[in-house]
Amino acid sequence: MDYFNLSGQVAVITGGAGVLGSAIARRFSSAGSKIVILGHNEQNAENLAGEIAEAGGEAIGLPVDVLDLSLLRSARDRIMKRFGRVDILVNAAGGNKPGATVSPDLSFFDISPETLQDVISLNLMGTIYPTQVFGEIMADQKTGCVLNISSMTAFTPLTNVVAYSAAKAAVSNFTQWMSVHFAQRYGSGIRVNAIAPGFFLTSQNRYLLKDADGSFSERGQKIIERTPMARFGNPDDLVDAALFLCSEAARFITGVVLPVDGGFSAYAGV
Repeated sequence: MDYFNLSGQVAVITGGAGVLGSAIARRFSSAGSKIVILGHNEQNAENLAGEIAEAGGEAIGLPVDVLDLSLLRSARDRIMKRFGRVDILVNAAGGNKPGATVSPDLSFFDISPETLQDVISLNLMGTIYPTQVFGEIMADQKTGCVLNISSMTAFTPLTNVVAYSAAKAAVSNFTQWMSVHFAQRYGSGIRVNAIAPGFFLTSQNRYLLKDADGSFSERGQKIIERTPMARFGNPDDLVDAALFLCSEAARFITGVVLPVDGGFSAYAGV
């Protein structure tokens, strides 16, 4: 079990105050890591850092827009002044928008270029930019771990979520590319992997999976029927997979995209 101990390590989590990011932050803290929560909302990031500190961990919250390199670099300077290193980067910032989702009220042809660009930028460039900024520290250290967040839609595109599907497929590709680049240029001490969540109920996708009365939507019912475990995931289902990939237990694993999906990607439907 010592392989899963993160004591002394510094973990930077973008989107750290979100549903997935906050669950990872709490789990990594319980494994001994010092936590840096980077969030668009400063108060939410600071509140989570305070909660972790009250539970006996060490955490700070910093306001950051993952699409602003100057803010990312400023946060990096503050982190290095406080902790002197970065061992783990979790790129948990991301999400979709209703305006980039095909629906009975919105055809593919009417989705605005601005909304498409917003979703692609947040998920793809919001992963690449932090990896540039914090990966540079890892390159100097010759050690570190990057964990990206992909999706089931990166394996087989899901209907309606056109921009999100394209962006997450690109995140998976970037994960593989970056893993090779780091290993070949800076040594085997730096690893890059991703997790691909199946279907998790969040504030961002609840409108797609459940109707107003709480029953499954038509789309939600289809997903349940294609998931052998017959349920949606919750953030706790993901955090131990994330811990594994960022721990010494996964020291010879790089460039993988690990499905955490209740068997969805393994089931052909018959």
